[in-house]
Amino acid sequence: MVERSACRRQESRIVLLGHGLVISVTIVVGFLINPIAGMGGRVALKGTDGVETQKKAKRRGAVPTAAKRAAVAVRALASRGLDMKLLTCAGAMGGDVLQREGLRFTTVLTPPKATTALDTKMAVTEFVSREADIILFCGGDGTARDIVEVAGLRVPIVGIPGGVKMHSSVFALRAEDAAELIESYARSRRTREGEVLDVDEDDYRAGRARPRIFALARVPDDRDHLQAAKSTYSEASAEAEAEALGAYVANAMEQRTLYLIGPGSTTEAIAKAMGQDKTALGVDAYIDGKLVGRDLTESDALALMQKHDRRGIIVTPIGAQGFIFGRGNQQLSPRVIRAVGADGVMIIATPTKLRNTPALHVDSGDDELDTLLRRPFKVVTGAGRRRLMKVV
Repeated sequence: MVERSACRRQESRIVLLGHGLVISVTIVVGFLINPIAGMGGRVALKGTDGVETQKKAKRRGAVPTAAKRAAVAVRALASRGLDMKLLTCAGAMGGDVLQREGLRFTTVLTPPKATTALDTKMAVTEFVSREADIILFCGGDGTARDIVEVAGLRVPIVGIPGGVKMHSSVFALRAEDAAELIESYARSRRTREGEVLDVDEDDYRAGRARPRIFALARVPDDRDHLQAAKSTYSEASAEAEAEALGAYVANAMEQRTLYLIGPGSTTEAIAKAMGQDKTALGVDAYIDGKLVGRDLTESDALALMQKHDRRGIIVTPIGAQGFIFGRGNQQLSPRVIRAVGADGVMIIATPTKLRNTPALHVDSGDDELDTLLRRPFKVVTGAGRRRLMKVV
């Protein structure tokens, strides 16, 4: 990775503090929200790209979530007391949230009510032309891709995690961490390169998740608050580990217990060991080795749990990123997790995956639940093998 120092024009002012002079630099932030980002998550659509998919999400009862995520980041950013100039779009693409949070801003674009990727690109064009120092956006990989297509490496970007697919290394670990990243950049102006990854949503829904690097972006040089890019493992040894782990977990599952098993090739090995099918990128339900619910939505999972008192969740962290909830498995929502309880969550991972995953994370969108889950878990890595890891 290449470290860079920002060389953009900056406004500054002199502030008197005690007996000294401090130069305060105004940071120009381009802020935008993809209003439909994340809508497909809890209704098992695994993304919201395309008009037809958006219609399907609404028919399934999906509600917008991006504005709520963005508001958390904006609130945290406002508390930092930075000297900022905010550029944004009118309405749901940014202005509504900033206005509700009591922040002053300049509107650079008034998009139509039904926004598209073109509106994102037009907004970024305005941010670049008005010499924004950094772009703060709320969305997923698709939004990041649209932004970097226009901004390139000219302007650093920070993503507030608000989508379904978030494999790229341009996203804050959590919404509030985005404020830390903006402040870090405002102080140091140091950046490095991050990867923008994306997958074809039709392939993704069909269970073929092979993220590829679309482009490089500039991001603040702050590894403590940015997530890593998703890693995949195709080595024969890793596949053999997953097969052995799946067989062990399948044998260890308790009888008469409803298990909600999250997405991933590692968890898919459990179903194979039971002789059952598994939605590679969805959440399925099993009882006594039998498939009883396929590609569940949040409401599907809640309905199933009403019929079964004994419940469990089995998940595997995203490779390198370490997220167990809040990335690609939003069907396992706070309501679903609470209905199972933290003690009912089993985390599994192959030794190969854990070697490349330094920490575990949660970002469910429910602060109280996330705090409850930030505790040590015994990650199952094989027959009789556990590794104690704390969710941070």
